[in-house]
Amino acid sequence: MDDLAGTPVAEAHPAAATPSSPGRPGPARPAGRRRDRIPLPLVLGACGVLLLITMTAGVGIGSVPLSPGAVWHVVASELSGHPDNTVAGIIVWQIRLPRVLLAAVVGAALTTAGAVVQVLVRNALADPFLLGVSSGASVGATAVLLLGAFASLGIWAISVGSVLGALAAMAAVFLVSRQGRQLAPTQLILCGVVLSAMFESVTSFLIFRGNPQATQSVLFWLLGSFGSANWDQLPIPLIALAAVMAYLLAQARPLNALAMGAEPAASLGVDVARLRRNLFFATSLLAGVAVAVSGIIGFVGLVVPHIVRLVVGSDHRRVLPAGVLFGASFMVVGDLLARTIVAPQEMPIGVITAFIGAPTLIFLIRRRPYLYGATQ
Repeated sequence: MDDLAGTPVAEAHPAAATPSSPGRPGPARPAGRRRDRIPLPLVLGACGVLLLITMTAGVGIGSVPLSPGAVWHVVASELSGHPDNTVAGIIVWQIRLPRVLLAAVVGAALTTAGAVVQVLVRNALADPFLLGVSSGASVGATAVLLLGAFASLGIWAISVGSVLGALAAMAAVFLVSRQGRQLAPTQLILCGVVLSAMFESVTSFLIFRGNPQATQSVLFWLLGSFGSANWDQLPIPLIALAAVMAYLLAQARPLNALAMGAEPAASLGVDVARLRRNLFFATSLLAGVAVAVSGIIGFVGLVVPHIVRLVVGSDHRRVLPAGVLFGASFMVVGDLLARTIVAPQEMPIGVITAFIGAPTLIFLIRRRPYLYGATQ
């Protein structure tokens, strides 16, 4: 935990900091890094089983409890082209399964965005929520919901507005926090917090000026919820996640190099400016589509990447695929708790993730004095 809680991201990625030259064996691994020895297929298999278990529980548990056998019978019937028109079939296929799948996709997207942002800004406590990206995305989405912006785009309207808001927010944070040609980690966090508050005030203004009848639903949505999930909402975030993951997995080695810093990465042949620009867009895309379908859900992109790194190490060839599966499971469990703790009412999922993430953040900070990217 110390390498994540008390050191810069560059120090939290020793695998990236000691690349081996062609034709020459790389340096020996530190003796204490046993987690890197866990075979990746074993980790992915365990995370895949965990995801199947949590999704089955998410579909089966509710006001009408269903056994795992009943859940998978409905799924198998639908996939085989013989729809189950019973009450159980309607509950599973039309109500619960779209919600669970959407929660899984959003959890995977936020985890991936968080892991990338931490490398992009070289700060282990960064995520789209803390940097104001999620708040910026909420401005765009709220403008669509209340003011009808981009209405001509149909089902794409909220996603487009949310992504544009996320891009604008991240651009503002980067521009304000730059010192010359360098990113200042301390100012990045501070500017992210300040601009996040500003974006939230803009959202509040839009709510005040918008349709009063939609205010309650928008406020609930801003706290994070999958209550309105349906099959039509699933393709956009799923396509965005698949496209971004394909790019990130292809750039895993440059990501490892960038974790050391811009100059070391450039010396290894990485086009730092281009990579940062692409990561900037990819992160905003993931955060934007996630906010569009679920509202603002904080701390997922912060907490889950740390948990994954504790298990698989810091190599992004391992972190990214494991993070997708574990992040999906994390969000499915969070959504299950949100709709069962105070049943028959539903709690915003942002309350659950904040309840888990805030103590974890405090623990990471107090584990060792955190330097916000400074070098000891």
